[in-house]
Amino acid sequence: MAKTKTAYVCTDCGADYSKWQGQCTACQTWNTISEVRGVNGTAGGSRGARFEGFAGSLSAVQTLGSVNLSEQSRISSGMQELDRVLGGGLVEGSAVLMGGHPGAGKSTLLLQAVCHLAGSVSALYVTGEESLQQVALRAQRLNLPTHDLKMLSETSVERIIQIAEIEKPRILVVDSIQVMHVSDVESAPGSVSQVRESAAYLTRFAKQTGTILFLVGHVTKDGSLAGPKVLEHMIDCSILLEGSSDSRYRTLRGIKNRFGAVNELGVFAMLEQGLKEVKNPSAIFLNRGEDAAPGSVVMVVWEGTRPMLVEIQALVDVAQGGYPRRVAVGLDQNRLAMLLAVLHRHGGLHCADQDVFVNVVGGVKVSETSADLALLAAVVSSFRDRALPQDLVIFGEVGLSGEIRPVPSGQERIYEAAKHGFTRALVPKGNAPRKVLENMKVIPVTKLSDALTALEEL
Repeated sequence: MAKTKTAYVCTDCGADYSKWQGQCTACQTWNTISEVRGVNGTAGGSRGARFEGFAGSLSAVQTLGSVNLSEQSRISSGMQELDRVLGGGLVEGSAVLMGGHPGAGKSTLLLQAVCHLAGSVSALYVTGEESLQQVALRAQRLNLPTHDLKMLSETSVERIIQIAEIEKPRILVVDSIQVMHVSDVESAPGSVSQVRESAAYLTRFAKQTGTILFLVGHVTKDGSLAGPKVLEHMIDCSILLEGSSDSRYRTLRGIKNRFGAVNELGVFAMLEQGLKEVKNPSAIFLNRGEDAAPGSVVMVVWEGTRPMLVEIQALVDVAQGGYPRRVAVGLDQNRLAMLLAVLHRHGGLHCADQDVFVNVVGGVKVSETSADLALLAAVVSSFRDRALPQDLVIFGEVGLSGEIRPVPSGQERIYEAAKHGFTRALVPKGNAPRKVLENMKVIPVTKLSDALTALEEL
């Protein structure tokens, strides 16, 4: 009988300790170390013995110059937006972790993809949270082809691997990793040790058999993936399906990708027939009214490998109660406070006694600095109660000394705005095109004061 072993594991990074301590010395976080009970290393050898036949090819030593540089074969998922986020399609032997809030559509998206793929490649869908009847009813409601997809209701990782070795699927979906368990680990499913061992076991199988593995994961209250941080290090690609319950649109963002660009964004619309691709996201995020309103402006953000036009709105009002509020939805609230200080110092606009609310329309989350100039333009427009032209697009980074810095892929952003009918662009001088564009008037600026003067003249 295997000997029980007690260890203390950090829930953020997965570091092990022999006794409890307040701070994890590996990731420097506090109060993240919890006690777990496992089995002394004898059982691990039996799991490793299952894959002895593959060890020789993986352990061969070769020089870096002799490595085969040919592109890895990819399989299209049938959804261009999903392929875009994955870097061009599914890579054989890759492990993909898809996270999202309950009801975001993780299971629906994967079920749609594998149902269509099952007609050309073998696929196995393992459900641990729902019964087979529930999955079948969802597929029937979405009018999906169900004749070729193989289903399994199981939570034991060892049993899943045994069946996968017999069925030999090219695509394996496990929904979800939080309910899976390994019999050698004496802890409840969803614990740090169970999630870590289950993911390691399944990932190793995928790597050594060339199986495309999809793991569905839960998220915490702050939107990050639940479970130990080491889980994200094990897999090749981590994607997050975002979207609020009151919005029909879902965004699929690439958090980590060893086979493509990071922060790539795919947009889907939640319909009665399931998730439908939105191939032109700028069109849905630019659904503006016919009359220009103060505090509204369009900016161009760069998401992964493509530009996207998004509307940003600001509302500036007299603070009630003496304590001004700073609220940012879709943007970093700390950066909003910093930009308001720059606006006061270098633009002469005093907002210390004003409430400032900023919102990115459509539920998009913008993390890059190209939104700085558009944000300040929206604030100034609302503060002065003066609407900006509907055909104006703005982007650029604002420095602490009031300078307007260029952003990557500036000319591509201008061309994208011109395709959607915009005729004026307020951009950093470093991003201004050398040739004059026929249907676009580009206004280059180098300082915040120059940008504010240009806005007054429009």
